[in-house]
Amino acid sequence: MHLLIKDKKLDQADKIQLGISYFLQLTLVGAILFAIYQQNWLNVFAISGIFIFTLLPTIMRRNYRVRLPIEIDFVIILFSYAALFLGEIHSYYTLVWWWDILLHGSSGILLGIAGFLLVYILNKEEQVHCNMKPVFVALFSFVFAIAIGVAWEIFEFVMDTSFGLNMQKSGLVDTMTDLIINVVGASLVSLLGFIYLKSKTFSMDKMIHRFFKHPPLLRRKLK
Repeated sequence: MHLLIKDKKLDQADKIQLGISYFLQLTLVGAILFAIYQQNWLNVFAISGIFIFTLLPTIMRRNYRVRLPIEIDFVIILFSYAALFLGEIHSYYTLVWWWDILLHGSSGILLGIAGFLLVYILNKEEQVHCNMKPVFVALFSFVFAIAIGVAWEIFEFVMDTSFGLNMQKSGLVDTMTDLIINVVGASLVSLLGFIYLKSKTFSMDKMIHRFFKHPPLLRRKLK
């Protein structure tokens, strides 16, 4: 498999992020092998799922003509590692009191950014007839982040009831706290996105340009 880190177009910062990403993925592979050695099949299944999830950006690149910024790989892998591997498998949510707050707050921000960029890119694509006003772009980014946050809480509930796990910790209190933190993060991003679109008082051009470097953004590869 072609390693993205060998791409000569990458700058030093990109290579550092990819190096960290590859290292985290290798530790997941090591954890899977160790769980197999221990015959801890639940951990084998869980960590394998985490590892596959970290491969999503690579799968997108191989199957679509898409130019995803390196930051996408880094954020997905780092967040999956921190939330699922460290948080759930190694009980950081219990050992570190602020771990849950940090991850749900950052997830609200990151998902809000993802929702904002998605609509912004659709607005710029000539082949897509989408011309949303700033208030609707901001609203979409907010709803997008909240919807995924709710889906995650449903996932935690299903895993707890189906497999006897303890992802929800204190139950309703944990769920509502997570959702409130998620709302705060999403609200911050949607507000900043609205201000950017209305007044351009600060620049997001550098970040947005990375998605438009090799248009079209997303198109299925022809076989």
